[in-house]
Amino acid sequence: MPGFELFGDLERQQVNDVLDNGVLMRYGFDGMRNGHWKAKELETALENAFQTNYVQLVSSGTAAVSVALAAAGVGAGDEVIMPTFTFVASFEAIMALGAVPILVDIDDTLALNPESVELAITPKTKAVMVVQMCGSMGDLKALQSICDKHNLLLVEDACQAIGGTYNGKPLGSIGDLGCFSFDFVKTITCGEGGAVITNNKEYYVNADHFSDHGHDHIGNDRGAEAHPILGYNFRISELHAAVGLAQVQRLNEFIGIQRQYLNIFKETLSQVNGVTLRNVPEGGVESGAFFNFFLPDLECTRKVIQGFKEGGIDLCWNYYDNNWHYIRKWDHLKELKSLFPISAEVKEGLKYLETKTFDKSDHYIGRNISCLIKLSWTKEEVQERANKMAQIIKTVLNN
Repeated sequence: MPGFELFGDLERQQVNDVLDNGVLMRYGFDGMRNGHWKAKELETALENAFQTNYVQLVSSGTAAVSVALAAAGVGAGDEVIMPTFTFVASFEAIMALGAVPILVDIDDTLALNPESVELAITPKTKAVMVVQMCGSMGDLKALQSICDKHNLLLVEDACQAIGGTYNGKPLGSIGDLGCFSFDFVKTITCGEGGAVITNNKEYYVNADHFSDHGHDHIGNDRGAEAHPILGYNFRISELHAAVGLAQVQRLNEFIGIQRQYLNIFKETLSQVNGVTLRNVPEGGVESGAFFNFFLPDLECTRKVIQGFKEGGIDLCWNYYDNNWHYIRKWDHLKELKSLFPISAEVKEGLKYLETKTFDKSDHYIGRNISCLIKLSWTKEEVQERANKMAQIIKTVLNN
């Protein structure tokens, strides 16, 4: 991660196909295309990769979450349970529909704590959104059971975990809907882009219409198409889809590299006293996009991060003080800093954030270090890096 590190001739060829025929829009202009339909081809390729019936490409991972929820009927006043550890896009996408994000604690998987989810359910709850952060997954068996019990949607945000699997199934394909991001720093990239996947035909048709101004895409005359529903513009372009079409053909190559390097980190760092590896649920296989581990407490975690910086180890983070990924620094959400008036339903629904604390999340995020795994490293560089990290941790913990 990310796929741009290994751009090559295949990506250039796909992009040049689009530039040669001059049609950058995914819909229409049939006669000019010379048979090139990159978005359609990528959707088919992703159906195979994700072992799912339907894929709808959109403009971003954020758009994918909004489109997925809208396709299943989530909207004004509905509550969507989501984790405290994610990217700010998660609550942005929910609020864009007028729905209310209900943040709950995580556990040692770095994903939703099933017990916290159960406690957060109210008559307004419509969906549970598990975010598969940093290449792995939450306890999907427990979360699915909760959703089945309460008749709730299970939505997988697998934007950071493409290639991971649970009981042999690709992450994203297990819930009612799955969401992916193909932005510039993902394992496979389109530059910008995303996808909604589902086995539910109704949700797929809704996503197809909603993401393109409500067009029904029936016939070959775009100007004559009907608009069964209101929609918005969340389309992907042919240029972006072309890059993704090349990258998805290399997904197994990328995942193989990531997992090889992840195992080196795990084998080396697990030997260090005081280091605990992230919990991967039984049946789960990580994508290898990140290596995650825990230290005894926040103080030594901060010292190790500082030691990494001084020792030239980059791309490792403790998210406790991070502005993007953890609730602790999301003041703009807590204080509802918006350019436009927030609806009364959302304002009322978010009042809980004024006093809510997330001690369980603090316990895990405060002790976690997450390290990006680069595709462009060599095996020797990874082992050298792992050895250096282990030595720095030992020095900090023994002082």
